[in-house]
Amino acid sequence: MPKTAHSPRQTARVIPLRKGTTIDMTRLACPDQQQALLIAESFGLPVLDGEGIRDLHERLIVETAASLQDGLGERAMQIHLQRIVGAYVGSAHGAGQFYSRAVTEARDATAKSACDARDEDVDGPVGFDGPAQRKREFAADMGVQAHALLMAAEGAVTAYEQVIGERWKPFERAAETAGPSVDRKAAAVQMAAFG
Repeated sequence: MPKTAHSPRQTARVIPLRKGTTIDMTRLACPDQQQALLIAESFGLPVLDGEGIRDLHERLIVETAASLQDGLGERAMQIHLQRIVGAYVGSAHGAGQFYSRAVTEARDATAKSACDARDEDVDGPVGFDGPAQRKREFAADMGVQAHALLMAAEGAVTAYEQVIGERWKPFERAAETAGPSVDRKAAAVQMAAFG
């Protein structure tokens, strides 16, 4: 049986990108100013000065960039601030996700405690909070924290745009894809020897 010579086709290698966390994703995960105010008032928590937190972090990043201006080139400054802002956004996003899970747990516990047929979810002794109340209070604390970190992240993002002159976006790096292992390559070479 005659063999036809096939030229190996070069296929374009597609490198998937690992998507970074955007400030918009973070805003969706964290309570906004109005929701944070409602949480604070409902649970007797301190009302945060969100605008003050945002403005302080904006000034902090701008002043940091100004102090580094003589020592860093334009591209180095962009990379440095990219990383700093990314850390702020990532921290706020993580707090927002944690807050969302805490709210889900509080809702579940509250729904369970509303059922009269369940003995394990009844409130504690007089003067002590039940498990559902503790979960609600914990979720409220996490909501206020997530909002504070969101405000810090928004200040950092605003500062980045002010210093660099373009909107901040997360760094997207190529996802690590394992290529064929040495064993697979060796096996392919050996099988090719058989014809």
